[in-house]
Amino acid sequence: MTNYIDKSQQPILGNDPVDLETPQGAQWQASMWKFLLFSALGMALFIIPFQWDGKITILLGVLTDTLQAVLGGYVVYAVLAIVTTSFIGALAVKVLRPNLHEGSMWAKLFDVDWFWLGARFLGVLFAWMIYLQVGPEFIINRNTGSVIFEDLIPILIPLFFFAILSLPFLTDFGLMEFLGTLSSKVFVKLFKLPGRSAVDAMSSWFGAASIGLLVTMQEYNKSYYSLREAAIIATTFSVTSIAFTYVVAKTIGVDNNFVFFYLTIALTGFIAAIIMPRIPPLSLKPDTYHSGKSMLDEGIPAEYSTYQWAVNRAVTRAHSMPSLGNVFKHSLKNLFDIYLGLIPVIFAIGTIGLGLAEYTPVFNWLSAPLVPLLELLQIPEAAEAAPAMIMGFADMYLPALVGKSIESEMTRFIVGAASITQIIYMSEVGALILKSNIKLNVLELFMIFILRTLISLVVITTVAHLLY
Repeated sequence: MTNYIDKSQQPILGNDPVDLETPQGAQWQASMWKFLLFSALGMALFIIPFQWDGKITILLGVLTDTLQAVLGGYVVYAVLAIVTTSFIGALAVKVLRPNLHEGSMWAKLFDVDWFWLGARFLGVLFAWMIYLQVGPEFIINRNTGSVIFEDLIPILIPLFFFAILSLPFLTDFGLMEFLGTLSSKVFVKLFKLPGRSAVDAMSSWFGAASIGLLVTMQEYNKSYYSLREAAIIATTFSVTSIAFTYVVAKTIGVDNNFVFFYLTIALTGFIAAIIMPRIPPLSLKPDTYHSGKSMLDEGIPAEYSTYQWAVNRAVTRAHSMPSLGNVFKHSLKNLFDIYLGLIPVIFAIGTIGLGLAEYTPVFNWLSAPLVPLLELLQIPEAAEAAPAMIMGFADMYLPALVGKSIESEMTRFIVGAASITQIIYMSEVGALILKSNIKLNVLELFMIFILRTLISLVVITTVAHLLY
């Protein structure tokens, strides 16, 4: 296979336009092994299912469960340390205004705007109130804040540890370039999108929804996507990662059926991705570019087949990667960013959401129109499931946290899968879209959320009836 390429013809590799040399000779062979071995390790951790302790799971799930068991009750102190450090550090930066270098680790961890500082304050306040069992029942009740503190966070701490540190094996050693190039023609034909958007989808699938969304925002700002394309990608392919999907499955109690759970989500997401770009509001977005014209050229050199080009890009990416030590250091920074930035926000939004669900009829009112549809689809405990469906607009975890009390496993399966395929949750994805240059407002996001929910319910329920 030819492995030489003129640099003037070389495409964008990974997520940024970079100027990389394609390796030659012995370097090519070494980089090929680097791509194959590290990508295989990443797939073994995140993708390949197997039976363990009577259930079908993935290696990441086994590692998470093992560390969770080892930590036991000590995880409480880790949680308190994380949320306290998160708020005090951010408050100190806000008040003292130290001269932090832009892009430095300290700036990334603690230099936040007032909204996120407020979220961190609520997070640390709620965490200590729940731990000390001091404060209103709305916050500290076993069915509200204590669900976050005792059920969800003890899963997230070990999960984030393994997922973030091992993620580069899946995303940074050529697998994304390889799969993205191979799937590019599918994206063009089925979804009316540039083939490059396959990489955005994989960034979400392998990493996190926010990762794929940040890639999309960046590509739109550089005029690689039109406004219509960016809006479609942001709201259709910013899917929740395998790792986060496992958290939802475990929380809602269907992790014993994880493979079918994830395959159902993949099927549903695929069908929704075909439908959503062809109906309003996404179909009405114009094909205008941030800079006024498109900057994207996805041509494959004539001397390459699609497969050869995919291999060339993958091996070149693997060749460009720094040492494992540097990769680990970068992943460790990302781990601290997730711990300090996300855990307090989950406490804040999750506790408030569960409090509203437990002590007010707000979600019952909002979800009332869904009950007849759920009953028509013959979903058991439809009245209990409907509020959980609507809560997904606030945060991805709320449906699982509320739905875990539903007795029917089939209904829990449907609620959990739907919460993943809804995609638009304001605690992260929605907030990022509103802050971006992609012109989607709250009403449009809610319309997209409702449409995705309706599509998802039909597909997921059909599969669930076959399984149960």
